[in-house]
Amino acid sequence: MYTDAFTSDRFGKGIGEALPLEKPMLVMREVTERTGGIAVSTARLVGTDQERIVTETSRLLDDPAAYAAMANAVNPYGDGRAAEQISMAIERWEELL
Repeated sequence: MYTDAFTSDRFGKGIGEALPLEKPMLVMREVTERTGGIAVSTARLVGTDQERIVTETSRLLDDPAAYAAMANAVNPYGDGRAAEQISMAIERWEELL
């Protein structure tokens, strides 16, 4: 499934806010304990006001520069390839046995 942006309001414990999606993340909460993505601009805390959510979502979908700025920011939670990298390291280790 293709998506242009991602919103989070029900992932709990910040799981959705830490996903390395290479997509802008709009966090629909008033407060979040996961501030890393917000600090580096991969995520934006937009609150629960419907008008603000629509405005911020529309801005990302209509403004390529705003979208690119968030989509290309370095995600502080990693690149989403940890399992792949671990698997490759195990394969290399097994070859040495």
